[in-house]
Amino acid sequence: MWASTSTRASAGAAMTPSDKEIADALLDLAHQRGVEKTFCPSEAARRLSDDWRPLMPEVRRVAASLSLTATQKGQTVDPITAKGPIRLGLPG
Repeated sequence: MWASTSTRASAGAAMTPSDKEIADALLDLAHQRGVEKTFCPSEAARRLSDDWRPLMPEVRRVAASLSLTATQKGQTVDPITAKGPIRLGLPG
């Protein structure tokens, strides 16, 4: 299970999580929700850093490499190229 205390950056710290840390956070959220439930990728970014917004491109990039489905308004999208908010979840 992912431990937030060991990898979470404090406010003002310039720490970039590894791809593995990002993947672990994404997969943990996906498995917590279960099949047919989704989450916003920002939830994973918020677990990794107080300054989470700059992490969003990396979170989306890592999400694209995992067995997660990205949707926008109910339609499957590429998490890297989609503009605007997306949802991630386990494939059904």
